[in-house]
Amino acid sequence: MFGNKNYYCLVAGLKEYTLDADTKGFDAKAIVEEILEELSAADAKVVRLMYGYYDCENLIARRAGRASYNELGTIAAEDLDAELSEPKLLPARMARVVKAFALAAEESSEDNEWAKAMDLSAGFERLLLEAYYDECQHSSSSFLKAWAQFDRTLRNISAAAVARTLDRAIDTVTVGKGDIVEQLERSSAADFGLRGELPYIDAVIAAVNDESNMVEKEHKIDLIRWEQAVNLAAQSYFDINAILSYLVRVNIVARWAKLDEKLGREMFKRILAELDSKELVNK
Repeated sequence: MFGNKNYYCLVAGLKEYTLDADTKGFDAKAIVEEILEELSAADAKVVRLMYGYYDCENLIARRAGRASYNELGTIAAEDLDAELSEPKLLPARMARVVKAFALAAEESSEDNEWAKAMDLSAGFERLLLEAYYDECQHSSSSFLKAWAQFDRTLRNISAAAVARTLDRAIDTVTVGKGDIVEQLERSSAADFGLRGELPYIDAVIAAVNDESNMVEKEHKIDLIRWEQAVNLAAQSYFDINAILSYLVRVNIVARWAKLDEKLGREMFKRILAELDSKELVNK
């Protein structure tokens, strides 16, 4: 069994990609497209799957009649309606969810073979996101598996903490199953009894509960994402895991470049500093 392919020149040039994108108002999409051109077919598939989360966001928004569109998605805005009717671009598990709901709008559930294996009452958004995270767990990438598991857990903790403050049932806001989800749904402890298992849980709950400033709250949570992306690829220098870690941080920089110019600039400087430090390690 062979290990991951190494991309020495590509990783060495990530700083240049970052600087070039910044001159265009930090164009994350341009970075992704340039990187995809340099990857093997298998690794490009992994990158596209990671960006499938934005496809979920875009499909959910379009189905709900909202005009929002995240350009980091892999499905063009003009193709969303067709994909909602007859999915051809999505990975299989996600396509099954979309197909089931498309058919449910046309026929009874008894005639809908696609829907018989799932409970459509859980809702389109929840089932599509569950399918996305499930798809990631079947990826060939160890980074993407770990990242998707972390991302789902982080979002579930945030949703559970908010639901608790609003006195809502937590099992209506979590995505997926597993021990951590069960703990979130049944525990009455301040940290949901997960402090020993999830070292970042206190920081997440504090950000959700203590910040009346929504921008600052989101910033604190994104910093947790950033640290996790770095940690998951700490022993990866030139392979796809290093590139995925970089792209997660690029996504965060791009988000904050739009939300808050000052914070976006701080994160931009941080990613450059981390790329510089990695260059020193690799020399």
